[in-house]
Amino acid sequence: MEQLPVSAEALDSPLHGAVKNDRRMMVWNFFSLDTSRSRTETLSYRDGDIAIEVRAGPMGMATMADKELLIYIASLMVEKMNRGEVPDQIFTFTAHDFFRVCGTAAAGSAYERIKGALDRLQGTQVRTNIETGGEGRDEWFSWIKAARLDYRRTAGGKRTLKAIQVELCDWLYRAILKDNRVLTYDRKYFELTPLERRLYEIARAHCGHQRGFRINLDKLRHRVGTESDLRRFKYDLRKIADTGKIPEYGIILKGDPASPEIKAALERGTLKRRPKNATVLVVFWNKRRYFDEGGIKAADGWNFDGFELVD
Repeated sequence: MEQLPVSAEALDSPLHGAVKNDRRMMVWNFFSLDTSRSRTETLSYRDGDIAIEVRAGPMGMATMADKELLIYIASLMVEKMNRGEVPDQIFTFTAHDFFRVCGTAAAGSAYERIKGALDRLQGTQVRTNIETGGEGRDEWFSWIKAARLDYRRTAGGKRTLKAIQVELCDWLYRAILKDNRVLTYDRKYFELTPLERRLYEIARAHCGHQRGFRINLDKLRHRVGTESDLRRFKYDLRKIADTGKIPEYGIILKGDPASPEIKAALERGTLKRRPKNATVLVVFWNKRRYFDEGGIKAADGWNFDGFELVD
């Protein structure tokens, strides 16, 4: 689908500033991590006082790939606010600029991907007790209230795309406009897998100006939103930790029963019983602010007891 020029005055794009999103959209999971299939099962969980339920629409549940559109729109909104404007709830932009920001080739099936993402974002139903803008509502809502692809047909019958128009849901619009608890994404985020993206978002949301934080492995599994069991999630997490691929942050698993340190302690007799996966603590540490980029292995022996333990 070819991109047609459109009046600059009618557009909210291009995005000139940083990629941003509301912090709550980073802490909690509302999306399917599996982009290879259309998820139809309901996502439902409680985390302390927080309750989230997500139901799939006719085209399946919105995925982490579809979330890129919401991140892009949130970034356009924040950019307007930084200019002193009060942004409207409706955003008009070109597919070309969206793909530029996300690092996706703007050709062929990429445009079909936008249509599919809009279907899933509007079809997915969300219910949560997380309040935004000082308001709480017991309701089901979709991520977008309305969406439109503007195009015209050529003499040969081919559709040529002019612009995309999206009306953002009240919940996220209030969060950004009134609460303004937004954080900046590293542009390498778009190069990550869905699981790696969730780990980055959680690290970014909780680290702030701290050196790092600790979180129980099972709690992290639920926050990430994976369908894997605890053993498989730990295996995937350790592989990611060993690569050091997460931008800005390192990951260490403390008390992993499969680690060489635990095995050695058992052999020496300094540890009487092998710990369980349920007791493993995951440490996220801020490479850029406090630690040398020299590598994760150098940090293995450090004392992280002073790091915040996320409830």
